[in-house]
Amino acid sequence: MDSITNLIGHDGKIAGTDWAAFWTVIGWLANAIFSSRFLVQWYATEKKKQVVVPQIFWWLSLVGSLLFLAYAVFYDKHHVIIFAYAFSWIPYIRNIMIHRRHKDAHTNCAGCDQKIPPQSNYCPNCGVKTG
Repeated sequence: MDSITNLIGHDGKIAGTDWAAFWTVIGWLANAIFSSRFLVQWYATEKKKQVVVPQIFWWLSLVGSLLFLAYAVFYDKHHVIIFAYAFSWIPYIRNIMIHRRHKDAHTNCAGCDQKIPPQSNYCPNCGVKTG
């Protein structure tokens, strides 16, 4: 029992860490992760010269929104912020599932061994007829 008492002090700190400072770090981390998704999407779009939303965008969205939700529930306790992030993770998970399913549906071309999009009649790289 002494080890628990030493871990959780009488001053409201856990392992010597002030909870307010801990949740402030979580809030800023959530902000950084959630905001970085726009830089990732912008980079991917510029690289391909077309609008692209890479899978990492959805992962950053998911992690950032869950951290914001944890921050709102355990520290901020503001109902508007809690509601804003309470359900936002649902489309992020769905988009990750769709992205994975689409990626798994690609096959390799018999002619050039490059990935072929699902339901393609011809390889876009070498023109070999598929299926």
